[in-house]
Amino acid sequence: MVSPHESVAVVRPLAALFRHELRRLLAGRAFWALLLILAPLAGYGYVEAARLFGEASRTALQFPEMARAMTPLDGILVPTLGAFYLGTTLLFPFVAIRALGQDRESGALKLALQWPLPLALQVAAKLAAVGTAWFMSLVVPLSALAFWRLSGGHLAFAETANLFLGHALYALAVAGIAFFAAALAESAATAAIVTLAFTLGFWVLDFAAATGPEWLKALGDLSPTQALKSFERGLFPVGQAAALAVMGLGLAALCTLILPPGLSARARWMRGSAGVGALLTLLAAALTPQSVDLAEDRRNSFNPADEAELARMDRGLTITLHLAPEDSRAREYASNLLGKLKRLVPGLTVRWAETGKTGIFGAAQDDRYGLIVYQYGEQRAESRSNSPREILPLLHELAGVQVTPVALEPYPGHPLVADARMAEIWFYALLPILILLAAGLLARPGRLPSHLRAIQGAPP
Repeated sequence: MVSPHESVAVVRPLAALFRHELRRLLAGRAFWALLLILAPLAGYGYVEAARLFGEASRTALQFPEMARAMTPLDGILVPTLGAFYLGTTLLFPFVAIRALGQDRESGALKLALQWPLPLALQVAAKLAAVGTAWFMSLVVPLSALAFWRLSGGHLAFAETANLFLGHALYALAVAGIAFFAAALAESAATAAIVTLAFTLGFWVLDFAAATGPEWLKALGDLSPTQALKSFERGLFPVGQAAALAVMGLGLAALCTLILPPGLSARARWMRGSAGVGALLTLLAAALTPQSVDLAEDRRNSFNPADEAELARMDRGLTITLHLAPEDSRAREYASNLLGKLKRLVPGLTVRWAETGKTGIFGAAQDDRYGLIVYQYGEQRAESRSNSPREILPLLHELAGVQVTPVALEPYPGHPLVADARMAEIWFYALLPILILLAAGLLARPGRLPSHLRAIQGAPP
């Protein structure tokens, strides 16, 4: 059992190290450059989103049935945070690498190992400081949402918080990759190239998985960008959220294996490769199809009565699609039905049959092209429809049940014509000026803080 005195002996140095690392990040140029670029980038995303949402709202205000398609999640939140996502992908790694790469490059890591803290806690303090810096950068998208609310716009708390959680987990994964690259590479510049190779490689993986074989689709589920898309649809994907957290924290933890200065380059790369292999196995085990629909319009859900019966289909439902994955009908089926069925039906199996197409503009050689076969136990049914109105009764018939849908209030939609002129002044002029002023005050190299000098035994 740890005594209170021992706890204080660890907590105080850890808190001092965290403050020092955060001060170092704020004293560097990378963080302020990130904010300075994010301001007009996310501002442009919000201004254009508000303009397009307003143009569509003018028609929707005249026709109430069209207003149901006006969702702030799609129209405002995703475009605004989409621009912020670019900054997290392309610029945030330079901030994260600074926390660890400079210590290795300057030799300060050898001195840090003499502090009264184990290496794992030192890495944890650095990761916490990087995370705090990222949360500080949220001032940019949060100010956009403030303008939206001041204009009378609607925001649902659950789907908004879920989207921000998805971006936070994505940033954690990027920070973990940056830490791991900084621990492997000999210089911060090399670490930045390795990190960008990883993050940009996820985009290539997403594209290849969309049209590739089944094993590539399964590998694509490990992509952080693919997980972020689930959050953008209003879903909280339990498995993908756990995978993002495991990736970020796991890669940061691997730094403790490869950071010791006495290791040779070969030993460092061997330890890193073995650690990544073990981490990939853990990521695959963490992935589950379970997810929670937090979208206000319930876009990812069926009627509650239908969902209750689908959850009872435990005899093994197999769906065989005679469609090419890149076919628009296959993408529509995956959006309207397949994703929802994976959340509800236990043990669902999806198979893609060989189609044998003649070319891009040619017809399929297989006469069964476009057919979707459903096998449940001994029962079998076929259909070419991708509409839930036709497929759900078919599935209930296979299960031998009759379902009466529950009456639900239709989603009203939230059309709004908002004036974004004040937002333009804020994002293109006032916010950049405030960032430059803050950078001038805080981005100054200084001496070692007194709390750290006390830790090292130096006179305060």
